[in-house]
Amino acid sequence: MAVAVTPIPEEKHAAAAEEHLVPVYVWELPVRLSHWGIVAAVTVLTWTGLYLHTPFLIFPGPRTWTMGTVRFIHELAGFELIGALIVRLYWFFAGNHWARWRQFLPLTHRQWLSLKAMVRYYTFQQRKPFEQIGHNTLAGLTYIVVYFLIACECVTGLVLFGTVEGSPTLNFFVGWIPRLIDIQWLRMIHFLFMFFLMAFFIHHVYSAVLVAMTERNAEMESIFSGYKFVDDETIDEELRIANLEPSHLFRPRRIHRTRNWDR
Repeated sequence: MAVAVTPIPEEKHAAAAEEHLVPVYVWELPVRLSHWGIVAAVTVLTWTGLYLHTPFLIFPGPRTWTMGTVRFIHELAGFELIGALIVRLYWFFAGNHWARWRQFLPLTHRQWLSLKAMVRYYTFQQRKPFEQIGHNTLAGLTYIVVYFLIACECVTGLVLFGTVEGSPTLNFFVGWIPRLIDIQWLRMIHFLFMFFLMAFFIHHVYSAVLVAMTERNAEMESIFSGYKFVDDETIDEELRIANLEPSHLFRPRRIHRTRNWDR
């Protein structure tokens, strides 16, 4: 049985040949470790927090101590979340070009274009997302809100932990907060923000898969390996923007087209 094969036009061959994708080391190891540390901690904290609010498993026996065990796991995951958040906040200032705080705010003309383009993309007015090596501006602003929610969860969690533990160190740092906000309101904020983080988690997975399928640049794989595949035009634009960064905030660094883009 003969199968008819339609040849690809020569102009498409030429376009494919001209497209040159370069592996770029975008997400450094501390960024990836803090990312997965936050994912693991929030997952454990969500399930244990739901159990502490409404116990859905009851084990028979006089010495099971299920609530105490779940609470202990919740506290351990909370301290792990604090550690991951501290690492990520530090890397806002010590990381490479795409990990720094300037990449999360619309400070350049191109970042404003990115913000507008991504709003059009998510409102179905544009077919493709904005080409950017690191986070797009809309994602960057969203992550700032998420880090704020996580910080609030950590602070309110320490307050609740301190009221039971009675630690002088905790009382020194966060013991003054219940004098301003009633402890029941702090407990409600702690519980409510958990649902905000759950909603973000669902949308984050959806948008990451969507953009990865659209751009086909190893978006999903990059959070494991650190590498994304970027075309030359986008790299040239990032190079131009990097050269505009104020020297008093960022020490001179070379950004080049190799597998090890240094700071």
